[in-house]
Amino acid sequence: MTNEVVIVGVGMMTAVGVTAAETAASVRSGVARFVETNIHDRAFAPFTLAEVPEDALPPLLEGASGPSGLSARERRMLRLASMPLRECLLPLGQRRLPIGLCLALPEVETTRPLARAAFLTHLAAQTGGLFDPSGSDASHIGRAGGFVALGQAVLTIQRGVADLVIAGGVDSYRDLYVLAKLDQERRVKSSGNLDGFIPGEGAAFLLLASARAAANQQLPVLGRVSPMANGFESGHLYSQEPYRGDGLAATFRQLVAQGVVDAPIREVYSSMTGESHWAKEWGVAYLRSKAAFQDDVRVHHPADCFGETGAASGPLLVGLAALGMKGGYRRSPTLAYGSSDRGPRAAVIVTS
Repeated sequence: MTNEVVIVGVGMMTAVGVTAAETAASVRSGVARFVETNIHDRAFAPFTLAEVPEDALPPLLEGASGPSGLSARERRMLRLASMPLRECLLPLGQRRLPIGLCLALPEVETTRPLARAAFLTHLAAQTGGLFDPSGSDASHIGRAGGFVALGQAVLTIQRGVADLVIAGGVDSYRDLYVLAKLDQERRVKSSGNLDGFIPGEGAAFLLLASARAAANQQLPVLGRVSPMANGFESGHLYSQEPYRGDGLAATFRQLVAQGVVDAPIREVYSSMTGESHWAKEWGVAYLRSKAAFQDDVRVHHPADCFGETGAASGPLLVGLAALGMKGGYRRSPTLAYGSSDRGPRAAVIVTS
């Protein structure tokens, strides 16, 4: 029991919900929120994005931009992250504890590289010091990054370094440079390009605890999460090497070899975004580890509802799986995985 890591809090903000409960209900119902924007592609057609409504985003605190200032994308990500970060900590009530944060940030950079340490400091200020930025870390490897952050948090707890850790991710594709680059690569879905994805945005945070600490502090347990397994696809989207599907397949095999799958996997939460590349990858990985899955395994790809959420994908998928099992409409065990554009792959098992 001492090595078990449990999920005791979830916070989310997406285009289909400003809380975890709203997002989960919308995804379960198949609600999608895609809107035409005032940003135009190279064919002068408006980009369709999955955005959080402007009036749902909290304002930045006075002075949150810091002395050197932040880009428009960084300011938007601060606003996206602050409410779900607060939400995931609600089970603690009025208790203020020195909690560390493992955070995933965008894989795709804009014109100016994102300063990770500075972003953590600004986020701590924006949320009133709800976590300790000096004991936190941030990565920027995209969809797999959220799972990497989750894996770091799990290890921190299992090694006895801390009883409580936050794992999360935040991303936004509402950036002129990012959208133009993806448009040039013909990756954004439109009437003229059906093999693409809908750019989105979002943030999600999970409050993790040791099973012992959760019991001692009488915290609600939403589910258990395994250590992370990871891999790398050498034939990724931006590589000259041929795609073989080895990265995700090896990640699945590693997860099974860890002994964390004690029953056939019944549900899958995938970071697939709508591009055919990701469906092919799933097929390869599934067939190579088919014995680990139940015959009627169900595959969910919530990007169909809230668009591509990049670095927020991992915490979103794991949180949705935990809430689904707690609500009785998803089955245990569930596999959740994420694949980044430039090769990293990562996965975890969530159980009730």
